[in-house]
Amino acid sequence: MANVKNVDTNNFTSEVLESNQPVLVDFWAPWCGPCKMVGPIVETLAEENADKLTVAKVNVDENQSLAAQFGIRGIPTLAFFNNGQEVKRVVGAQGKAQLQKIIDEVLA
Repeated sequence: MANVKNVDTNNFTSEVLESNQPVLVDFWAPWCGPCKMVGPIVETLAEENADKLTVAKVNVDENQSLAAQFGIRGIPTLAFFNNGQEVKRVVGAQGKAQLQKIIDEVLA
């Protein structure tokens, strides 16, 4: 998980909204089965896209205010931010190829 940042209410603004590059935020919880399936995929994508994408994880149990602020209704939710704005959102477990396609669209 070297390329994945754990983000919370204290550093969300600086790590995500003020980032100089696009950010993929994985909203998850430790008890969530689909989150456990997506987690390793997100970590692999973080490594493979490290030069052009920041990847962050937000534990929704520990950061309920962030989950509420961004209207997170189901997890896992993968939200893509660019220039401080959410530009894309995917809810539910997705495969690596599908997520890479979305990352490529966001980076285009």
